[in-house]
Amino acid sequence: MLILTVIFWFSGFMIIYPYMGYPAVLWFISLFISKKEREESVQLLPKVTLLISAYNEEAVIKDKILNSLALNYLKGMIEIVVVSDGSEDRTKDIVEQYRERGIILRHYDGRIGKTACLNKAVQLARGDIIVFSDANSNYDKEAVNIMVTNFVDESIGFVTGTTKYITNKYSGSIESVGLYSRIEKLTKTLESKISSCVGCDGAIFAIRKNLYQSLKEYDINDFVIPLNVVKQGYRGILDGNAFCNEKTASDIKGEFNRQVRITNRTIRAIFNNVVLMNPFRHGFFSFELFSHKLCKFLVPFFMLALFFTNIILTTQGLLYIIILILQICSYLIALFKYYERHFKGLSSLASAAHTFITVNLAILLGWLKYLKGETYTTWSTGRK
Repeated sequence: MLILTVIFWFSGFMIIYPYMGYPAVLWFISLFISKKEREESVQLLPKVTLLISAYNEEAVIKDKILNSLALNYLKGMIEIVVVSDGSEDRTKDIVEQYRERGIILRHYDGRIGKTACLNKAVQLARGDIIVFSDANSNYDKEAVNIMVTNFVDESIGFVTGTTKYITNKYSGSIESVGLYSRIEKLTKTLESKISSCVGCDGAIFAIRKNLYQSLKEYDINDFVIPLNVVKQGYRGILDGNAFCNEKTASDIKGEFNRQVRITNRTIRAIFNNVVLMNPFRHGFFSFELFSHKLCKFLVPFFMLALFFTNIILTTQGLLYIIILILQICSYLIALFKYYERHFKGLSSLASAAHTFITVNLAILLGWLKYLKGETYTTWSTGRK
């Protein structure tokens, strides 16, 4: 029973650690780190290329173009490029309507995948700073300016902003994604203060063009690009003042499938860049990568271990019985999400439980697909 008891308590700790323990450790360490004041630069702002990834985006691409044209950045110093991965709808035609206003279309036939398109588009970009965006992500007008000013610090290789999610009226199951986003933002903020944040928000991040390294077609760009920057001796930060607005996936299935894809591609990226977990070469960032990503993706396995060891340990006392009941209740509460109109008092709790369980189920499926050798090179918007 001793081994089962150790597995039980260790599993419980490892479920909590990525979401609460790790941020707490970062917070404690940050108390001993003096705040760095941003240097004021009198130099001209660098040339920027804004790359907008698109696939069949006729419903949103016009709004995105108008949003990009309205950005508050030095006139003539921002190049706006729509990168179309084999779009078959009216996306190309809509983009072409804005050619005279400086919008550039890079259309690649054959549905080669977002990452392959970016490899080609970055080579043709004229900006010293590359900003990566999505067609459904509308930027705050100061977002690009805020991100770019951070590059006055020569140690910074990438800067990421944040996405404020607009929840569709009928996609209530994704409401508690907001809580997850707040935890993620806090974690990245603390990482930025201590060392380098892990990964970027794919809808809004910028890098120095000279640090971009060609990616493999199956690479997840908003994770592997930052890893490549760190490998080159630079760090990345989150600037929470730079943000964009984006609607969540239109339904539960869309968000679930997105999480499966993200897990599959991120796991592959972690193992392909396992050298970054060597603390003798990459210092504190190795601890960040291990805690922020790998531990989080191991949570569903610890959830299974916790549940099944708990069943056996109920013979060891009342405490284990209570914990098992609480576990079962958490899963049952998650089911109330489907009936929240009849149980208003449980709405927030059900949303949090449902999201946590659904996300970890998607992570588990992502692992299974990874172990089966499945890869993702293309994506769909998940919007209707």
